[in-house]
Formats: sequence, C-alpha cells, structure tokens
Amino acid sequence: MAVDANVLIFERIREELRIGNTPQASIHAGYAKALETIADANITTLIAAIVLFIFGTGPIKGFAITLSIGIVTSMFTAIMGTRAVVNLFVGGRRIKTLSI
Repeated sequence: MAVDANVLIFERIREELRIGNTPQASIHAGYAKALETIADANITTLIAAIVLFIFGTGPIKGFAITLSIGIVTSMFTAIMGTRAVVNLFVGGRRIKTLSI
C-alpha cells in the first residue's frame, strides 16, 4: 500500500508537469490530487481490517490489528514523510526542471 501511494503521488506530479505547471506547483497539486485516492484505498482496507477484527478469532484478530497499524503508518509516511523529504530537497529553491 505504501508503494502504491507513492506511485500515485509521483504520477500525479508527472501529469502536472506534462500540462506545463512549474515544478513547485506540480508537487503541490500532485500531493493534493493524490490524497483523495490514497485515503479512499486506505480507508477501504481499514474497513476490511475492522470486519476481520470483529468476526475473526485468535490469529485473525492479530492480523487485523497488524494490518491496521501498517495501513495507518504507511498512509502517514506516504503523505507526510515523502512530502517532508521532497520539501527538504526542493522546498525553498527555484528549480526549472524536475526529473521524476
């Protein structure tokens, strides 16, 4: 799921670059447009984990908890972590091209 979120973000950034936006605007729009899709996919998986926890027994409940922790962690790192790293490298500088 974390790899999927990063792929979605970077593809959205590529789309924005293709239509002629500046690199900074493309990064901002890429994260903003991918957020809804990422949240939808992760919320759907969390619902499945909740159902597994409610109706499962023993190891199934443990899997549901582990899945939930993994989804929340991957969503946080995909949205906040990668954006922080991108802002660290690109943030204050004026760049003319962005290689993604």
